[in-house]
Amino acid sequence: MSTLEWVAITLAVLFLLAWYLSYSAARLDRLHAKVEGALSALDAALVRRAEAALELANSGALDPATGFLLASAASESLERTTERTFEQDLLEGQHFAGREGVESELTEVLVAALSGEVGRHVESGGGPGGAALERLDATGLRVQLARRFHNDAVKEVQRVRSKRAVRWFRLAGHAELPQTVEFDDSLPRR
Repeated sequence: MSTLEWVAITLAVLFLLAWYLSYSAARLDRLHAKVEGALSALDAALVRRAEAALELANSGALDPATGFLLASAASESLERTTERTFEQDLLEGQHFAGREGVESELTEVLVAALSGEVGRHVESGGGPGGAALERLDATGLRVQLARRFHNDAVKEVQRVRSKRAVRWFRLAGHAELPQTVEFDDSLPRR
């Protein structure tokens, strides 16, 4: 082979390598954007769930003690959300800022308040309590889906970032590795 052929082959290999690295970096950027969007959707779903829980607590369909516990847990969830969005950009670092405990606590209160006879009583009562309960069920399902979509997106980013080419050429830049969000989001059984 002549020198010209070696140069042509080397340039072709370098071109393919540059294309692959550019493609991988763009894909990783899109995946990070997907995680950010999923985190925003999860945050919005959690706010809607807390608002629906507060609506149910204030509807008068529950006994006063249960309503107070539910209102307290929902208010804590809403306060944690508000604090986080004002103090720190929601998408920066993709941390959930310890909200897992607060959201799990709201789920525990919902399960305790709406399981068994109490939930059937509210459901059969109709009126504002029944409408609030339907809204709460819908928002609870959306929370489960949003958390699942977020965690799937995070796992995909983690998988891509574990590749050698991404690590060696630092294609992720200075972006933090996103983490999954784990909390109890089970729906109350009635």
